[in-house]
Amino acid sequence: MRTPDGRVLAGASFGPADGEPVLFIAGAATGRSMAFGEDLLEALGVRLLTMDRPGMGASDADTGRTLASTVDDYREFVSAALGNADARVPVVANSQGGVFGLGAAAAGWATRLVLVSPADELAHPAIRAMLPAEATGLADLAQQDPAAAAEVLAGFDAEAMEQMVLSGSGPEDRAFYAAPAFLERYRSALAEGFANEGAGYIRDTLIAMRAWNLPFDRIRVPVSVLFGAKDLTHSPDHGEVLASRIPGARRIVFADAGGAFLWTHARAALEAVLDR
Repeated sequence: MRTPDGRVLAGASFGPADGEPVLFIAGAATGRSMAFGEDLLEALGVRLLTMDRPGMGASDADTGRTLASTVDDYREFVSAALGNADARVPVVANSQGGVFGLGAAAAGWATRLVLVSPADELAHPAIRAMLPAEATGLADLAQQDPAAAAEVLAGFDAEAMEQMVLSGSGPEDRAFYAAPAFLERYRSALAEGFANEGAGYIRDTLIAMRAWNLPFDRIRVPVSVLFGAKDLTHSPDHGEVLASRIPGARRIVFADAGGAFLWTHARAALEAVLDR
């Protein structure tokens, strides 16, 4: 579809065409090929919508892209996919995509939000205090000198991202990510994420690393924050601080899950977003 300013936004749909629409906002550097729970969508009656964020995959770049404009693009995409300019849908957001899910909830068009293994706001004082300096160095640079941070991020590619995710994960997550069935899907999504010389990935990461300035107090829809206790990468406190900032948010930590929660516990994520 085309945005009002003429840009192309590309997306995909999984599950039955007449299913209840759910928007899935994927994590860092992953495009429209990334999905989850495909074996459950038919039985649960869910149509999962995904989108290449601007500059990723087949979506045109937006050089001035912000958190707010990306949230607006998601809304335009959903409206076009459903043929309804006033469409409001439940949202599942994973990892670095969590900030866009929160933006959709604050904007009022997400009817329910499920954050699965969401990344924290690194600029938040309580989160910074939990992390070593080496974990916040790039975020500090992104805040102080975005152009310099963009140069650092430009040296990253799909292979480096794959290796970082695998090496930083616990043994169970690493085994899941390295399994052929998942790895093939992940590599396809990373190829989309790093299209256009990584322009979309760079912009995404700068948005996520800098202060979000989100109006958390405007979030009036049900929000669930789901984490695996064995998750070593997404949050130093498994989303405790993040959940405390969201009015009425429900946080659940699953003892038998890790960072791959979205795929290993897909039913829990889908049932949460469907409120079943």
